Amino acid sequence: MVISRAVIGLAVGLSLSAAATSTGTDEKNGAVVAEVGGQKLTRADLEQKQAAKLLQARYQYYLAERDALDQVIDERLLEMEARRQDISVDQLFRREVTSRVNDPTEDQLQVFYEGLRTDEPFATAREKIVATIRQIRLTKARGAYLQSLRGQANLLITLTPPAADMAPDNAQRRGPQNAPVLVVEFADYECPYCQAIHPEIKKLQNEFGDKLAFAFKDFPLPMHANAEKAAEAARCAGAQGKFWEFHDALFNNSRKLEDAQLKEHARILGLDRTRFDQCLDANEQAAAVHQDFTQAQSLGLTGTPSFFINGHFLSGAVKYNTLREIVEQQLAAAESSTNHSPLSAK
Repeated sequence: MVISRAVIGLAVGLSLSAAATSTGTDEKNGAVVAEVGGQKLTRADLEQKQAAKLLQARYQYYLAERDALDQVIDERLLEMEARRQDISVDQLFRREVTSRVNDPTEDQLQVFYEGLRTDEPFATAREKIVATIRQIRLTKARGAYLQSLRGQANLLITLTPPAADMAPDNAQRRGPQNAPVLVVEFADYECPYCQAIHPEIKKLQNEFGDKLAFAFKDFPLPMHANAEKAAEAARCAGAQGKFWEFHDALFNNSRKLEDAQLKEHARILGLDRTRFDQCLDANEQAAAVHQDFTQAQSLGLTGTPSFFINGHFLSGAVKYNTLREIVEQQLAAAESSTNHSPLSAK
């Protein structure tokens, strides 16, 4: 089954992105938002002075808006599939979801009950356990069915995260300089979420190839005792042309971040040990790490990992599909811009 892109893109995407488009236009103009002692404050002044606070607020709004959008899309997909089968949505749900959910066996109920560590007798708790497991299975079945509908649909989501004006500056970068999409990550080598998403970043780079460039910025969190020194060590390796090899080694061996272990990583990578040790012991890269940290604070970042995909902000333990979706959005936007440029029309 192929669901028209126009139906989803226009009926859903445009209806929910209209307000964001209007807001974006308003934010870029010089509208006066206040007067102080006869002096006018424009929206541009507000953006400049409070960019960090506004970015976080807009990101929270985006998350709420995206959740609402997903619900609207799911409802629309169910309605369209029900019409295709010439039945009601309730009938479709019973046929494709409810009827496929089985009640737990007595053995499964016993195992669940034992895990509760309750003094309530099994006979009394049994029906509540059945209802709980049934609801869990129903939720999973519904999610799986909706995911199958999305997989069959020609679905295009154009709602994007908020954007910020941020420069990669001194960031280490891999990928073509002219890549249409640049992913900038602020991360901490000791952060478990950064470690977990590291293979997903590699997967993203492999999937999109030369269409994607990746830049890394240091944001060592104060709660992580070894993160700042690890960031310096990676930059010391970068001074010998092996930043990315060292960067990957740190994320692959995240429990080995003490000074002696950092120097062992350098030895394994074949770096000039005297030069590396001098760089690390003398804190030669501390200022560069601090520069990234200061930039992260100015952007209002509160945790790691934080991503800017062509400036569009994502934060926290985001899933691979979320990163992939925003990359695809930016590639589509770049392609559309190229196709509509004066040069392409000639």
